[in-house]
Amino acid sequence: MTENQVIELWQATNAKLENSLPISRRNIEEVTKMKVQTLLSSMKPVKVFAVIAGIVWVVFGSIFVGKLFIDGFGKISPWLLFSSALQVLLTAIALLLYIYQTVHIYQADISDSIVETQKKLTTLQSSSLWIARVLFLQLPLWTTFYWNKEMMQNGRTGWWVFQIAITLLFAGISIWLFFNINYKNKDKKWFKFILSDKEWKPVLKAIELNKEIADFKENN
Repeated sequence: MTENQVIELWQATNAKLENSLPISRRNIEEVTKMKVQTLLSSMKPVKVFAVIAGIVWVVFGSIFVGKLFIDGFGKISPWLLFSSALQVLLTAIALLLYIYQTVHIYQADISDSIVETQKKLTTLQSSSLWIARVLFLQLPLWTTFYWNKEMMQNGRTGWWVFQIAITLLFAGISIWLFFNINYKNKDKKWFKFILSDKEWKPVLKAIELNKEIADFKENN
């Protein structure tokens, strides 16, 4: 083989490689996008179940609170009415966030741009944190709904000290969680314990994959 033939062969091979690189890049990008789509799809059953369960809870809770207010106002403990109403309200807020999430998941499309996908993923991440924050605000309400007038009048000092201590403890925990459930604590054990893997991990993995696509396109 002459020197000219070697050069021609090298040039032909180089041209083939250059032509194949864009195809390989597109393939890598498409496969990664499909992985992101699969991760989001894996969240659909959990979100749909949460929405259905939330609707049932809020509807029956609202009926219960309404009957308490209409039929028992002035007769029942105001603590029961207050605790029940606030609990239903917080659940309703969480339900709206779940619906918002579910709509975003079903609207996610593999053809979306990287920037648009990242916005949706960031929204899912943020709303997941807000759902957890809102739901944990209910903690102290589970320690007050059974208070009543008789307990107020006849409760012993020791019992009230214990009861108030428990309520303050739960209130303190709920407030602490409200301010500390955030992305910077995602690697801490308590964070991983309280946030469901099926609701949280797919979002994190999808964000990582989407960033990989962006980095790949930027560097290639």
